Amino acid sequence: MCCRYVLLKEHLAEIVHKLGLEPPAEFASRFNLAPGQLIPAVRAAPAGTGLEIARLNWGLIPAWASPGSERRPNARAETLASKPSFRDAFRTRRCLLPASGFYEWEKIGKARLPWLFRSPGSQPFCLAGIWESRSLPDGTHLETCAVITSEPNAVMRPIHHRMPVILLRDQFDRWLDPRATRPEDMEPLLGPAPNGSLAAVRVGTRVNSTAFDNESCLLPPEPGTEGAAQFDLGLG
Repeated sequence: MCCRYVLLKEHLAEIVHKLGLEPPAEFASRFNLAPGQLIPAVRAAPAGTGLEIARLNWGLIPAWASPGSERRPNARAETLASKPSFRDAFRTRRCLLPASGFYEWEKIGKARLPWLFRSPGSQPFCLAGIWESRSLPDGTHLETCAVITSEPNAVMRPIHHRMPVILLRDQFDRWLDPRATRPEDMEPLLGPAPNGSLAAVRVGTRVNSTAFDNESCLLPPEPGTEGAAQFDLGLG
């Protein structure tokens, strides 16, 4: 699964500039993005007019679901094409979620110890996403999204049994192509990230609380705290 991530302002700008877009001027760096919040996404614009940046609510609600239905922040890659909650969005409403890194938690006894996963060179990437839109009684639309997850790679496996699907620049156009509506066209993109593409480092437990959303979320554990010892998961 993926339930928190980091997005620096300069990394958002770098990704959207490569796609020929301008970043939203109001966006400030975020260090603890969580489900239920609005997150920036790149998707195909209506009527084949190129790409656009949208602000989507993280936690997908299918268009056909009843009011108050459970939000789904993650969608398993293995069931995207068959599960009613995701299959239509997988075919026609895919998006990119720019990221600087993401967190996952290791369970040791009763402790939940957070790890930050990022590229070894601290380069931005995108999480693969799908989105939905539903009409509200006041005439507006609620647009929601989910992060697609896969089996873990060797870097993630010691920490968690799932990881977000990561897309790199040479995969962006294919993922966003509105003409590609067959699941088999997208399935090659949905595997775990190559082992060398991610590094992991333990961070302090401040990130466990969404009340903290600043650079302190990236700091290592304080000496002497539970689980402060790090072990090598590819951090160079």
